Amino acid sequence: MGKVSYLVKRICKMDYKNFFKTIDDVHQKNGKNKISIFFDVVNCGLKYQAGYIDYYQFEMFKMNKEERKTVVTRGINNRITKEYNDMSYAYKFEDKALFNKIFDEYLNREWIYLDDNYDEFEKYLKGKEYVIVKPLSLSCGKGVEKIKVSDWNPKELYDHLISNKQLLVEDVAIQNKVLNEIYPYSVNTLRIVTLNKKVVAAFLRIGNHHNVVDNFNHGGMVTTIDIETGEIKFPAIDKAGNVYRVHPETNAPIVGLKIPMWEEVIKLCQKACDVVPELGYVGWDVCLGEEKPFLIEGNDFPGHDLYQLPVHRDGNIGLLPVFEKAMKEGKECA
Repeated sequence: MGKVSYLVKRICKMDYKNFFKTIDDVHQKNGKNKISIFFDVVNCGLKYQAGYIDYYQFEMFKMNKEERKTVVTRGINNRITKEYNDMSYAYKFEDKALFNKIFDEYLNREWIYLDDNYDEFEKYLKGKEYVIVKPLSLSCGKGVEKIKVSDWNPKELYDHLISNKQLLVEDVAIQNKVLNEIYPYSVNTLRIVTLNKKVVAAFLRIGNHHNVVDNFNHGGMVTTIDIETGEIKFPAIDKAGNVYRVHPETNAPIVGLKIPMWEEVIKLCQKACDVVPELGYVGWDVCLGEEKPFLIEGNDFPGHDLYQLPVHRDGNIGLLPVFEKAMKEGKECA
């Protein structure tokens, strides 16, 4: 019943203009008849809970039936979230200031929430060259800025941030030199996905175009990290589909990079899972610091758009078998 309800909602809310544009795009890629593509997209929606964006982005049109069963589609991702996350606890992640308070020991940096206490803000700014400012609830890097403190009068900056609702102010996270050499203008975060305290997927997000955020949906690029070794075996890709074996601005190699302190990264995220155990499926954003990894934030609804991109796959096998193994092991331990 849940699957039918989900499909009905998706059909009612579908952007039909983009739906038919996607059919045109697939036709340009493989030359198949548009009518047959249309029915195949519908078939993937009914059988695998795949949206038309899943169909295009994960190149499901190149997969056979068995391969399609391995894809974590939008509908499957929603189902896993619903099953493993008690969303009455989601506010602990979605309010960034509250998240910082709860996970303070894992942050490795100073931060302040702007309320009515200007004096505390002025005191916080002393000795700082730059700060990162964020809205409390927006995602995908929206509203995040890096501000040079000396460019502002403290009171004017305070009023500006209050007006813009950029109420969370943090120290600039200092990243490991290995990742800094790839791209120094943003913190290049690791996205570590845990399910039942098992790491089921890992990605490195890298900034581009002199942006101060690395988000895939905000101009950055992404590649996968081998969970067992911490090695990057595939090139990075951006939202426009450009593929990079080296960074276009720094010429630093991406493929072949070994993430330092990889075991510590895994242990950090598994330990963080115990803080709010009611949320069992989390996407952790981790900064690899100079001496240890630490948290940037957590996501109670991990987006599946980074999963199983064609440039990051050996063949046409998706991530669902890895997820199912973690879910099975969790039930056996319960």
